[in-house]
Amino acid sequence: MGLDKLDTIRKLLAKAERAATAAEAETYTAKAMELMARHGVDAALLAAARPGSDRIGPQRIAMDDPYSAGKARLLGWTATALGCRWVLHGARGGKVAAVTVFGHESDRQRVELLYTSLQLQASTQLVRVRPPALGESVAAYRRSWLHGFAVEVHRRLTGAEERAAGAARSETGTSGPSVALVLADRREQVDRAYSAAFPRLASARRSVLSGSGFAAGARAGERADLGLGGLGAGNDRHRALGAR
Repeated sequence: MGLDKLDTIRKLLAKAERAATAAEAETYTAKAMELMARHGVDAALLAAARPGSDRIGPQRIAMDDPYSAGKARLLGWTATALGCRWVLHGARGGKVAAVTVFGHESDRQRVELLYTSLQLQASTQLVRVRPPALGESVAAYRRSWLHGFAVEVHRRLTGAEERAAGAARSETGTSGPSVALVLADRREQVDRAYSAAFPRLASARRSVLSGSGFAAGARAGERADLGLGGLGAGNDRHRALGAR
């Protein structure tokens, strides 16, 4: 992604995060989504025409407590939706030390940019949420809230990627390479490189959350400013350490 586009999208997301009203935030978000979607089309087709121009590789991102496991899921499921794979590091006792995002460079940039904004949005709300029932653990409620937020964000991103791919197919028609084939080839390239880089991953146990905040978190995720609609829909496979 060009540095000028990255800077523009960062500014739009920052304005959305600080917006006084939901309508104002949506205005900034819609523009950011438009720019990201155009980049997704351009990056995929450019890489197909110039092999090696959009390199596949890893990017390790540290997770901070509190709720590092929930933040890791938010990052990992964002990565999955945007055509990347992911690996947990130091996952024990309900905590995660870091996440490696693995995929094309342009997609890793999209993931990092979006996760930074989403993590800020979630953290800002998380400090204010409380369980409606007396006696319920605030920490447990917040963990389940963050889980719901991440699930809803993943659903929205996956839908946005699919819609953007469909729009690109309509625009290119028969005048250029098949967008569907380009995207499928990109996914296969990532899968092959991922398997070679991480051949011995163990499966992670499914998280068991006791709090009642899932629905409230999902509603917050539905309102979250995503700020992109690019290409590269990933596989919905996030139970293993590599988010298969």
